[in-house]
Amino acid sequence: MSIPVVSRCLSTSVRTKNPSFCFTTFSVTNSVEKLWTHLQSNDPNIEKTLTRVGAKLDSSCVKEVIRRCGSTDQRSILGLRFFVWAGVQREYRHNSYMYNIACKLLRVNQNPNVIRDVIEAYSVDNCVVNVKSFKVVLNICKEARLANEGLWVLKKMDYFNCRPDTTAYNVVIRLFCEKNEMDEAFRLMEEMSLSDLYPDMVTFVAMVKGFCDLGRIEDASRLFEVVSQQGCSPNVVAYSALLDGICRVGNLEKGLNLLEEMENKGGVCAPTVVTYTSMIRSFCEKGRSLEAFTILDRMEACGCAPNRVTISTFINGLCKEDRVEEVYKLIDRVVAGGSLSESECYSSLVVTLFRVGNYEDAEKLFRRMLVSGLKPDGLASSTFLKRCLKEQRALDAFVLYNEIEKLGFAASIDSDIYSIMMDGLITKSHLLEASKLASMMVQKSIRLKAPHIDGVVECLKNAGETELVSHIYKVNGG
Repeated sequence: MSIPVVSRCLSTSVRTKNPSFCFTTFSVTNSVEKLWTHLQSNDPNIEKTLTRVGAKLDSSCVKEVIRRCGSTDQRSILGLRFFVWAGVQREYRHNSYMYNIACKLLRVNQNPNVIRDVIEAYSVDNCVVNVKSFKVVLNICKEARLANEGLWVLKKMDYFNCRPDTTAYNVVIRLFCEKNEMDEAFRLMEEMSLSDLYPDMVTFVAMVKGFCDLGRIEDASRLFEVVSQQGCSPNVVAYSALLDGICRVGNLEKGLNLLEEMENKGGVCAPTVVTYTSMIRSFCEKGRSLEAFTILDRMEACGCAPNRVTISTFINGLCKEDRVEEVYKLIDRVVAGGSLSESECYSSLVVTLFRVGNYEDAEKLFRRMLVSGLKPDGLASSTFLKRCLKEQRALDAFVLYNEIEKLGFAASIDSDIYSIMMDGLITKSHLLEASKLASMMVQKSIRLKAPHIDGVVECLKNAGETELVSHIYKVNGG
């Protein structure tokens, strides 16, 4: 996978005076002040009166209001009530980022009782709340991973004449699955049927994964029968979850039987590239990478092309078993099939060879790629250059970097490498190359990072290279 270069250019004073930023801040502040002033009025039923404020809601506004509410436990209750109210307004909806921010700013994990306090406050203030309000609270529990609080909220819904639906149950069931409390999760799934609700595929997949995480494969398998009896047909996601669990406990033969069942069923149960890749990974992890070729055969027979993850997984397994020659055969086969390019496959092999400690073959392959005009991806290039720098071969790294740059492949190299390379060149007194690198960094707006900058500048000053020092300062916006 390529690692994109991130611009490190220091913001100038012109940027800080960006008029659009100031305008946005002004408009947000206007709404925030209206809402904040109202929240401090100690109105006993703030949900009812907040609507009359007429403030425009957006993520920035909501974030600032709850930030102001996070200073004390009492204000956290107020902040959460505001957050719940905002989440049910017609013109605004919280996204996953906002739930994460709310949990942090209102310190929900440190003070989970705020959940109960808010629900109790609704009761004391005779607030009219609906199912949507409770779903916002349950999503807070989901984000904070508070299973017990989520269950308590679910039970409280009846008190407010709100009937939990399948989505509400799914939130709590998933929380208990993540806690490995599968008996409680299963009890809740059975409770749904007593309320004329039926588990859907979200429920089913969460339960299958939960049982598999505990190694309870038989319980996970029996769920397929239970769900089928309730008229819900398992799909490829559910089958893949079970297959993954079976393979994790080491029963590859049973996994192959389930894979065959999926292939025979076809349709929504047909294995995907993710399914086949999981199966290949399981064989490789058990030291049976050669047998994984049969999975690739079945994959191609079903018209499912391997992707980069599939081949990287396969290459990793073969290299760990020191079967590099088989890797080259695999690459020839995949490239001929047209699903991946030579550059993609060989880049994966370079990275894997480095990871398994075969540095000599990795370097030879990387150099052959450059000579052949193949494009090493960002990860392969960064991994190789970092290895050179770790071995204090800064000049070699610079020479190879130049070759990559000439071929137009340098855009995705990790920006940290430039600072390490600069430090290495200066330390070895390769001042000409260091000057060239500084110029490249200026052109690419890549900053020299701490802790390298102080040592590099000091060394250059001692050597009388004032012009190069000025280059360095220019890179860093000085």
